[in-house]
Amino acid sequence: MTKAVLSALIRPLVEPRLPEWVEPHWFASKQEALDLAPEAEIGWFDLNEKDPMIEIARAATSLKWLNSIYAGLDFMPLDLLKERGVVVTNGVGINALTIAEYVVMLMLAHAKGYREVVRAQDRKEWLMDSPGKRELAGERVLLLGMGAIGSLVKSRLQAFDMTVVPVRRSGGEGALRPGEWRQNLGEFDWVVLAVPSTEETKGMIGEIELAAMRPNAVLVNIARGDVVDQDALVAALEQQKIEAALLDVTDPEPLPKDHPLWELENAQVTMHLSGRAQTKMFQRSADRFIENLQRWEAGEPVQPQMDLEAGY
Repeated sequence: MTKAVLSALIRPLVEPRLPEWVEPHWFASKQEALDLAPEAEIGWFDLNEKDPMIEIARAATSLKWLNSIYAGLDFMPLDLLKERGVVVTNGVGINALTIAEYVVMLMLAHAKGYREVVRAQDRKEWLMDSPGKRELAGERVLLLGMGAIGSLVKSRLQAFDMTVVPVRRSGGEGALRPGEWRQNLGEFDWVVLAVPSTEETKGMIGEIELAAMRPNAVLVNIARGDVVDQDALVAALEQQKIEAALLDVTDPEPLPKDHPLWELENAQVTMHLSGRAQTKMFQRSADRFIENLQRWEAGEPVQPQMDLEAGY
């Protein structure tokens, strides 16, 4: 029997489908997880807070496979897990569909001034003209990040007759290489960030990049808050060097109540809700976990595996 320590949140979706070789132990609190962790060979240690997850992972000295619903696990002790030879599967792709839909919603809401439409309805005011007149069709999008989310964003925006130029390491027709996008920033109406948070991507959009963007450019960030120099972004928005920023993520989260981003009319903050705008996240995660258990028993690679050195 293989001992698995799993979050009770996922129990109703997983327990009836567990194979006989798995001996499940369920936890509903940090302390229960810590007590069970040293014997866990398979662990699903997800909690709402990061620090307890780190502590539990450190205590899991027999761990062989760590699973998580979270796509971004860069906060976990990845060096330690790598040293112990732990295989890590994360939630990459679980929320990709709803996040891609969120990108389209943010872009359309900005283009059509929909925030002002809602405010007018609240005031019971009949507007005589549209507060937004921008059309997506024909505009150019720079897409940084071509993983599960970026791929879905690309196809959806292309359906609106937008020209989407992704950044790929291999380049290719209609794409830019990582060393080329900065010098071409002035060619794009929209810049969409869908990259993982790594040492390479932190602060990748800063004062220089913002200055190189068009005055009508809109920055859309559904990646991580730290991939943007937030102080530089606030300055660019205040000085109207770019048209707007649509931010599902910020640094830090939650955003402090006195932060200027809340007050700027050309910034929209959507509180990291893009991945939560759905009801299927836990079901998708449970299905993937059960499929991976079959692979694990057969000695096949579980998916999607994190590169613990790269951090994603």
